[in-house]
Amino acid sequence: MSSMQTQLLTDTWIAANWDEYLQTIEAPAYEKAKAYYHDGRMRLEMAPVGSDHACDHTVIMVAISLFAALKAIPLTGRDNCTYRKIGFDDAQPDASYYIGDNADIVPWGTTIIDLDSYPAPALVIEVANTSLEDDKGEKRLLYEDLQVREYWIVDVKNVQILAFTIENNGSRRINQSMVLPGLSIPLLREALQRTRQMNQSQVVAWLLSQFQQ
Repeated sequence: MSSMQTQLLTDTWIAANWDEYLQTIEAPAYEKAKAYYHDGRMRLEMAPVGSDHACDHTVIMVAISLFAALKAIPLTGRDNCTYRKIGFDDAQPDASYYIGDNADIVPWGTTIIDLDSYPAPALVIEVANTSLEDDKGEKRLLYEDLQVREYWIVDVKNVQILAFTIENNGSRRINQSMVLPGLSIPLLREALQRTRQMNQSQVVAWLLSQFQQ
């Protein structure tokens, strides 16, 4: 094992070339890590996912699927999928979605999604419990460079959703999704707030009533 692997700091960005990054993520010690590469640096996230993170992750994915189904919006979601632009960028967002005409663009049987062969997903979501500053910073720049159309950060501790539309190599805050027209970000935030007092099936029933209005 290389000195980089034995001395590697996790949950922070460290300088590495592409080959060093691939060698590191293929090492048995890091096979369960979430891995990112951007601008000549890599980040491995090793912390186990806690209950609060997992619950908010579940609610957001269910809410998006429910909304798309009710509004007849073609959509395919992925959980912790790896997107790779070979030699330049690697990302493993908590959730991601191909929407509309691209909903079925990635064929069944694909492992890592090669962004030299397929477009980036329309929507990428990171759920932040301990990684909020990085999700707002370096990862936001990563997704801008990958040209996803929309990026959300679910702030678990503050029960907040920061949503950005990405265009012209930059991003700006939005309160309504552009890729899922009619989906209100404040409404999703209220759904997360409700999970602090009721179970998920009750929250989904409430969302259903809101989406049907």
